[in-house]
Amino acid sequence: MGHQALIYRQKLDDGLAECRRHLSRLETAFSMLQSRFVFPLDKRQMCKLRDDSQMLAYSDQCIYRFVKLQDTMGAKLFKSLLLYLGENTDRPFLDILNQLEKIDVVDVDEWFEIRDLRNEIAHNYADDEGMVADILNTIFQLKGELSEILTQIEKLRNGSR
Repeated sequence: MGHQALIYRQKLDDGLAECRRHLSRLETAFSMLQSRFVFPLDKRQMCKLRDDSQMLAYSDQCIYRFVKLQDTMGAKLFKSLLLYLGENTDRPFLDILNQLEKIDVVDVDEWFEIRDLRNEIAHNYADDEGMVADILNTIFQLKGELSEILTQIEKLRNGSR
């Protein structure tokens, strides 16, 4: 394996490790929330959650780790995978997503849903219990898709499919 290929593999490994850390912490925070609340959350449960500082910290952790995971995947991991596979990444992000869809890593429409939620959080995250409950419920639903994307990338990294 050439020097450049080793660099690409290391970047891919680093990106995967960072994403797995974010996902693990996201899942742990949801597990703690599930010890006291049933998903999907409703506004009444969200009011109770808000009044418990420990549970509120777990909900904030879920939101923070989701944003970090989505950012890391979009900004680092996807390009690292394509470079590792010998693909050109000097192109628009939509072209990168389309290439990832061709190799069964990501569904472009699902990725835009994930990205839109991340953007909504960044711009509209508020103290509205209903909105926060909707955000947490959506993240709860999407975390499995994020995990599956990482699994597909790991399979490609390991040369199996």
